[in-house]
Amino acid sequence: MKNILVICLLLIGLSSCQNLEEMNINPNLPTETHPQLLLTKIEWDAFRAYRGTSPLYALKMLVQTDGENVNQYYKWDRGSYGAYGVLRDVSKMIEEGERIGEPSYVALGKFFRAYYFYNLTLTFGDIPYSAALKGEVEQNYQPAYDSQKAVFEGILSELKEASEILAANNTIIAGDIIYAGDMMSWRKLVNGFRLKVMMTLSEKEGEVNLSEFASIYQNGPLMENVEESGKLVFLDQQDNRYPSFNSSGFSSGMYMDSTFVKRLQDREDPRLFIYCTQTKSAKEAGKAIDDFTAYEGGDPAAPYAEVNEKATQGNVSKVNDRYHRDPVNEPYMLLGYSEQQLILAEAAIKGWISADAAMLYESAVKASFKFYEMYAENYSSWVGEEDAMAYLAKPINDFNMATGEEEQLQLIIMQKYLQSFFQLGWTSFYDHHRTGGYPSFRRPAGVEIPYRWIYPQSEYNYNSSNVTDAISRQFGDGNDQINKMTWWLE
Repeated sequence: MKNILVICLLLIGLSSCQNLEEMNINPNLPTETHPQLLLTKIEWDAFRAYRGTSPLYALKMLVQTDGENVNQYYKWDRGSYGAYGVLRDVSKMIEEGERIGEPSYVALGKFFRAYYFYNLTLTFGDIPYSAALKGEVEQNYQPAYDSQKAVFEGILSELKEASEILAANNTIIAGDIIYAGDMMSWRKLVNGFRLKVMMTLSEKEGEVNLSEFASIYQNGPLMENVEESGKLVFLDQQDNRYPSFNSSGFSSGMYMDSTFVKRLQDREDPRLFIYCTQTKSAKEAGKAIDDFTAYEGGDPAAPYAEVNEKATQGNVSKVNDRYHRDPVNEPYMLLGYSEQQLILAEAAIKGWISADAAMLYESAVKASFKFYEMYAENYSSWVGEEDAMAYLAKPINDFNMATGEEEQLQLIIMQKYLQSFFQLGWTSFYDHHRTGGYPSFRRPAGVEIPYRWIYPQSEYNYNSSNVTDAISRQFGDGNDQINKMTWWLE
């Protein structure tokens, strides 16, 4: 009888514990969810990342007149590890995709991991990669740093895996605000980004396996037109509007850079009218919008007070009003068809693929014009297909008039640069270093263009031994400085 009583008490106790555990689950802090609920926010964050005005100052597209901008004068110091916060959501999406047996979310998770780690390693050099994001699972809060070479190899591996997973599945991806769940479109974007990463490593051709570039080009799939670009379209709705809509920064000391304006003027490039306004003096003189002499910028190497004086006189152009007055303006492209075609054009002149570099280059320029014809509606009459053809026929833009690989490369890189206004983030900055200084960036005498950013202070506070080891391994002297060249450029 006592034994029966003991057994009953044990069963009651176990039942009570189980009920207590269920009662202690906080419904407001779920541990499981459908990955589609994570995907939407991940896409929104990723397609807006690495944008804003900061790269435009470094790329000599903007100047500041009411103070010294650190990006304009290359005086930056520490970068941010904020991307790891988004990557925690990406890791959770992959986990949930595996839990419910939806491999498409795993594939997109690998793509976004590759995207963020690509930007992180270009920003700093060696970074936590293989041991990162394991605090929840393994309680590893001080991850070791991987070499930049290992990070790039991991990025390429994850992109290949993402492409293969997408190719093996044919389900619609719920929660997708980029391609409305279309699997084929995502395959094209993933493959295009693989090409971008490989081209970034063009100076490391002998150290990293880039042989799959030709196979991706031949077998694809790749983007075939502007409409298939990887882009985030904004809506005139609360929290969905263009990021700089109603921004007060555009009405203060922000003006156009003279070197950027000059490059557009030299090429008689109608995108000039789309990017900036006429100077106050030109407008008062009654000059037409398509008069290239109606635009002027400030000297990015001059003291800001000097440029401010010129602006006060009405002789410096502002950023076009559409960038802060249009709630939808234009989409942000993570990777567009035009950039893809320029990557392929460069691959063709390098002999990586068998293709007509001139045709690829021309298709890229036409695609850029088409993009603005579609989204800069008030200026569409200057960027139609006939305008693109006339533009390409000008000797300064004509690929067929370039003699030798170096001149052809300069045309390709310049076109990537000219289309990067509020679009390609830091891409042209990295191209500048990768191509040995093209396009050139005007700056005060004695100012060097940095190669990287300093590691965040938080790493020194909470992961000191690993960040110190990474600095010593990369730079020898143990100095974490912005003028230190990392592996991909050595």
